[in-house]
Amino acid sequence: MTQNAYIVTAGLAAAGLSTVWLAAGAAAQSYPSKAITLIVLAQPGASPDILARALGQKLNEAWHQPVIVDNKPGAGGIVGTETVVRSAPDGHTLLLHTAAHTIAPSMYKLSYDTVRDFAPISRLAFVPNVLVIHPTVPVRNVKELIALARSKPGSLNYSSSGSGTPAHLSGELFNALAGTDILHVPYKGSPQAITALLSGETSMMFTPIPLALPHVKTGKLKVLGVTTTNRSKVAPELPTIAESGLPSYEVTQWYGLQAPAGTPKEVLAKLNAEVRKILSMPDIVEKLTAQGAEPAPSTPEVLEAYVKAEIAKWAKVVKASGAKVD
Repeated sequence: MTQNAYIVTAGLAAAGLSTVWLAAGAAAQSYPSKAITLIVLAQPGASPDILARALGQKLNEAWHQPVIVDNKPGAGGIVGTETVVRSAPDGHTLLLHTAAHTIAPSMYKLSYDTVRDFAPISRLAFVPNVLVIHPTVPVRNVKELIALARSKPGSLNYSSSGSGTPAHLSGELFNALAGTDILHVPYKGSPQAITALLSGETSMMFTPIPLALPHVKTGKLKVLGVTTTNRSKVAPELPTIAESGLPSYEVTQWYGLQAPAGTPKEVLAKLNAEVRKILSMPDIVEKLTAQGAEPAPSTPEVLEAYVKAEIAKWAKVVKASGAKVD
């Protein structure tokens, strides 16, 4: 190759790279160019939905584009997740998921890969769950609950919002670690599950703090502990299950934000920066706190690692317990 030819070739290559960089920068600057659809794997009025609508309002204020919240609960969130996987990877369709997103690979035959088919944006929040029991269950703490369950195998049961949900597998993990045989009773949703517990139809339940505390305050339920490693900032007086009788127990309900794989990194970075900014706003922190949630923004890399770790954790629980979808 002559020196002149080399210079021409190098110049063309540099021009090509410049074009790519300019195109990427333009994509980020022009984003969003239309309405954003935020798929939420929860019912309207549930904590993830409240968070999604708060995020949507702030994104609209910042970028002057509407954010449409589309609730697609049920079936482990598979229908809603498939909608996101099939959408254009341009940042205009996003997925706000719960911990159930990382349980689904172990419970269902999926048409998508929970890691490969998504581009992580940010973790959003942690929501401590609590273990609550009906007042007729004659125990004062987790240690006594374990002793009672071991002395009378199969005599206690726990309600959940459905097979394959975090509430279901929270109980399976408890059984596995405690060596107990507390029976699972699935319902169609959290309202039905907690109604069954209030009536005494079931003995106990793992449920988000906001659903439980009103009934605890009126004496209709008793709380034995929070499921997270650390005490909740919302109710710091409550012990963790780990410190009150089952040292290795830990379950965290959490929410994450993702886009379809292939979404430009510049768009993901713009979303990440804005979401992290929103989650630090006092009114958003107050709204999350009212739902028992704690802001937990992260880098995309942290979210991806967390998703992988949660998938592995729940795969072990499902395998050990033999849990299945009814």
